[in-house]
Amino acid sequence: MHAHPAFRRTLLLCGLALLAAGPAAAQDSYPSKPITIVVGYPPGGSTDLTGRTVAQELGARLGVPVVIENVGGAGGAIGAQKVASAAPDGYTLLVGASNEIAINKLVTKKVKYDVKDFTAIGVIASQPLVLVASTGSGVKNAAEFTQRVSRNPGKYSYGSSGVGTSLHLAGEMVKEQGKLFMTHIPYRGVAPLTNDLLGNNLEFGVFVLSSGLPHIKSGKVVALGTTEAKRSAITPDIPALAELPQYKNVDIGVWFALMGPAKLPKPVHDKLKKALNEALQSPDFRKKMEASGSIVASTSLNADQFIASEVAKYQKIVEFAKIEE
Repeated sequence: MHAHPAFRRTLLLCGLALLAAGPAAAQDSYPSKPITIVVGYPPGGSTDLTGRTVAQELGARLGVPVVIENVGGAGGAIGAQKVASAAPDGYTLLVGASNEIAINKLVTKKVKYDVKDFTAIGVIASQPLVLVASTGSGVKNAAEFTQRVSRNPGKYSYGSSGVGTSLHLAGEMVKEQGKLFMTHIPYRGVAPLTNDLLGNNLEFGVFVLSSGLPHIKSGKVVALGTTEAKRSAITPDIPALAELPQYKNVDIGVWFALMGPAKLPKPVHDKLKKALNEALQSPDFRKKMEASGSIVASTSLNADQFIASEVAKYQKIVEFAKIEE
């Protein structure tokens, strides 16, 4: 039995209409399956903790499971590359830190992606860094540190968690502003850096505030100053380095952002942005983030403008210090 030509034509038109509606319909029904958030580090660090806290909030608001996939290696770059190369459908996202989003590309030619290979959904939070002295150095504050180092050029060293990390860039920013000559010692992560500072095998170091705080509170290292323009609300008793005239332009921290691949459709971006903004305003979320040492970002912050200004800042430090991996 043959279908009537008019019926066949109707079927064909219906099929064409469905095809045409395909992407739009997919965006309208987004999300209709679990979302994966890639974190470019092993479990347990500050980026992973931020990612897991955000995943829980987004899952509750979007009504689908949001799962974390830890893809460690190359200072977060392997995970970031995975998201930059993913389909722009909103099902593969990145919770990344300033390192893998903005700094890695400036210091190593191995990194193939760029900031433009992502769609910024929003900045989540930031943490200051803190310049510390070992107890054996005898240095008690930033003024003593400056005096000691400037009188003995090349005698002292500072450590960071690796070449091209935000900790390294902060150290170089302090050197540039204070006109200091010190040697940078890159460690393979925070644990060996901590061991050498606590064992008085190294005079100075830079930590992310949350990882330095236990050692500062126990008196095992001395906090000389935090690295953002103003004191952190989490440690109001630790001065900001910028309070000293020679360091007035020191303003660098580590920040975390939710990113998708480039060309993320606007309806998908808008849904994710709305869910993220609701999370940022949730007292429970803010409490969890502050407990981990982070200050939650304002929902009015323009992520694209913020990231562009951070890249420009990092570029200057990288060029000054001739950082290359």
